[in-house]
Amino acid sequence: MSTIADNLGALAARIDHAAQACARDPASIQLLAVSKTKPAAAVREAYAAGVRDVGENYLQEALAKQEELTDLPLSWHFIGPIQSNKTRAIAEHFDWVHSVDRLKIAQRLSEQRPAQLPPLNICLQVNVSGEDSKSGCSAAELPALAAAVAALPGLRLRGLMAIPEPSDDRATQEAAFARLRELQEQLGLGLDTLSMGMSHDLEAAIAQGATWVRIGTALFGARDYGPA
Repeated sequence: MSTIADNLGALAARIDHAAQACARDPASIQLLAVSKTKPAAAVREAYAAGVRDVGENYLQEALAKQEELTDLPLSWHFIGPIQSNKTRAIAEHFDWVHSVDRLKIAQRLSEQRPAQLPPLNICLQVNVSGEDSKSGCSAAELPALAAAVAALPGLRLRGLMAIPEPSDDRATQEAAFARLRELQEQLGLGLDTLSMGMSHDLEAAIAQGATWVRIGTALFGARDYGPA
């Protein structure tokens, strides 16, 4: 069986090849290791292989892992849907949040960010595929939301995030990612982050400008049973 280190090496090769194919510097693309449903021991193994950024979808699971891994200098990213009663813990325990889609949530994160910590890095989640089941603001809502979030003192607006409708067609994948890139460019806020692309479509995301690719299955293996 492949080890996490083996998988990380294969992913690095995929990212390098994808970057070269579109004349990008591979160093401009960062891997976010998505460890939902995986134990802290797997994150520790990933750290030993070179991972420094970890993404989590479920708050209580993430906090438990953080408690086990306090000896590791990891950067923690929250990437799941956010309920109002979870904002304080997220503001206190994470370095990045990729899944902000409402001003109320952003305001709470700003107010609850501890003063001794640097501003919380924020990506706004956009529902680029228009799926009713997906979180994310609409393209029409984005400009006002981005302007309001950029003005909040406890936050640093970095860019946009999307989880497009799954597709095996490369052109369809790229079209969704291109839409997110175009929306970011239209904002004109000098943002530097596009969080898009996962195990099955990272090449298409990189071709359209991804700076974070969020990788779970291709790094840690098939997802274990986890919270609903």
